[in-house]
Amino acid sequence: MTQSTGLDLNLLLALDVLLEEQSVQGAARRLHLSEPAMSRTLGRIRKALGDPVLVRAGRRMVPTPHALAVRAEVSAVVERARALFAPGRDADLRTVTRTFTILGHDAIAATQGAALFARAAREAPGIRLRFLSESHVDAPFLRQGTADLEIGVIDTTAPEVHVEMVYEERMLGVVRAGHPLLTGELTPERFAGEAGHLIVSRRGRHHGPIDDALAERGLKREVVGSVGTYPASLFVLRETDLIGLVTSYGRSMAATLGLVTFEIPFRLPPVKVGIAWHPRHDADPAHAWLRGCARELMVPEPAARR
Repeated sequence: MTQSTGLDLNLLLALDVLLEEQSVQGAARRLHLSEPAMSRTLGRIRKALGDPVLVRAGRRMVPTPHALAVRAEVSAVVERARALFAPGRDADLRTVTRTFTILGHDAIAATQGAALFARAAREAPGIRLRFLSESHVDAPFLRQGTADLEIGVIDTTAPEVHVEMVYEERMLGVVRAGHPLLTGELTPERFAGEAGHLIVSRRGRHHGPIDDALAERGLKREVVGSVGTYPASLFVLRETDLIGLVTSYGRSMAATLGLVTFEIPFRLPPVKVGIAWHPRHDADPAHAWLRGCARELMVPEPAARR
């Protein structure tokens, strides 16, 4: 008979919270324990796993490679246990204490973050939200448990990830107020050649669907550079004559900065916007609530689509 490791469900729950908080103090607060008690629990976890789990890096603690490797599995076990003991799918969300990490473009947080935080405060005050910006490299964030939900243009090819398309987005041009492009008839030729263009690309690319559409018309634009997020691009556009792009739901963000959006004078393929999550969250009522919020908040108002 193999010797028991003593790694009970309480230790798994504590490990899950420790890996979320990456802080003994934060985990103690979440679990309503004293810091000495949380430290002792971490000691038991370290002994059971044979791994330090969290190590000091300057003034903070970071997970070990082994802790990162088991993080998703630990989270999945804890969530299955929660679902098993929950009083049905209509559990009271006001009693749930969780932190959800949302992976998406910075424009998601900029345009929808306030509404999502307000809704959480009303419906699930124990749920905290953490927005994680897209990386310039592709990584299995959902499978690893680094993120709980991805929102935006989903390009993952992982077969186990659930992907749900929510709506089709379209792109608009955006420039500073008073830009010469806003005067007179806007043609594809003027759009391509009247000023330089700024691209938004998390991978730093200088080519996109706009360039393909222009090439079909025998046109080419001058791309002067790229930035990683739409909010950053808007600040650049406000101070230059460069031409940029913004999604229709980001129109209000552009208007706040005094920028002007306009229809692109040729057809572009629609941008499919959706949500993605790992199937270990399927039976979790709190995650189902989060998915429902994302579906409702991500669809622009009819006026913003025009």
